[in-house]
Amino acid sequence: MKVAMRLKTPVGPSDHANGPADAPVTLVQYGDYQCPSCGQAYPIVKALQGRFGPRLRFVFRNMPLTDAHPQAELAAEAAEAAALQGKFWPMHDLLYEHQAELGPGFIMRAAARLHLDLDAFKTAIASGQVRGRVQDDFRDGVRSGVKGTPTFFLNGARFDDRWDEETLGAAIESAIDGTMPPTAPGAGSTRQTRR
Repeated sequence: MKVAMRLKTPVGPSDHANGPADAPVTLVQYGDYQCPSCGQAYPIVKALQGRFGPRLRFVFRNMPLTDAHPQAELAAEAAEAAALQGKFWPMHDLLYEHQAELGPGFIMRAAARLHLDLDAFKTAIASGQVRGRVQDDFRDGVRSGVKGTPTFFLNGARFDDRWDEETLGAAIESAIDGTMPPTAPGAGSTRQTRR
């Protein structure tokens, strides 16, 4: 029997999480803001969040594949710089909704649209303040067996099936109902500081 790869760093308080910490299912995505497949996954995840509500916690981690996507690193840093001002999710959404426009000009327009402190935003990116966070996510992804984007983990175990809404939704439903194969204790809810 094939054993699924597992998250090497459990979800913790420093993660970008949308949904309650005690949700029965935690879905982690390693994503790249310029990746076309991640762009296709974005509305699917949104639909699943709407469908499952407080039963699902969604966590996003950065995995910019810069060899293929030259704007991915800047976009990830922009999301992290927005996070410093409490606007990670609004920036995350704008980046995916405007994938074709990614670049320095759009990043600054997005920051202005979100009413961020633009000087602080620019400084966080230019100084490298947020680069470490992006690199930490990337390294965690590699250690957890992420080879491309998007890669999903369901309650700590890598989800290797199709990630269309029907298939991923059925897996989430099974996890909620307790019919999904068991994972390590606390894999989806461990509160541990990211390194």
